[in-house]
Amino acid sequence: MESFDHELAALMVADGGTLAVAESCTGGLVAARITEIPGCSAWFMGGVVSYDNRIKEQLLQVPADLLLQEGAVSEGVARRMAEGVRNLMATDYGVAVTGIAGPAGGTIGKPVGTVYIAWVTPEGSAVQRFAFTGGRQDVREETVEKAVSGLKELLKLPKKG
Repeated sequence: MESFDHELAALMVADGGTLAVAESCTGGLVAARITEIPGCSAWFMGGVVSYDNRIKEQLLQVPADLLLQEGAVSEGVARRMAEGVRNLMATDYGVAVTGIAGPAGGTIGKPVGTVYIAWVTPEGSAVQRFAFTGGRQDVREETVEKAVSGLKELLKLPKKG
């Protein structure tokens, strides 16, 4: 994983932007992975573990009606979490993860392993749904990997105007 860490650091430094994360199902693992990178304090501002919906509402400004209509594990909530943490910490980039790590909590429409990851940049936002397999820790680790690899891909895109 060392090359992974160095690549993210190099991309963030080259970009000159700052990053914040909002996490639910990973419980802080994304932030933990990022803070393993030497020098990340130059571009990583922090994170919010918003396991409870009240934290999503109060800190990240996710509307209560959105949580009721779509549920915490949804595209809309993931996007609002990423926007909320970006606004809260006044950063250029926001990444959010919300999902069902299991072993319980899944439904037919949202089985265990369902995860939404959102990335918000100065150019816009993107959300992706994933269906991970394995146990609770497998789902959490895959979520971290996809969240950070997605950020790296966005950082490699040409910037608008």
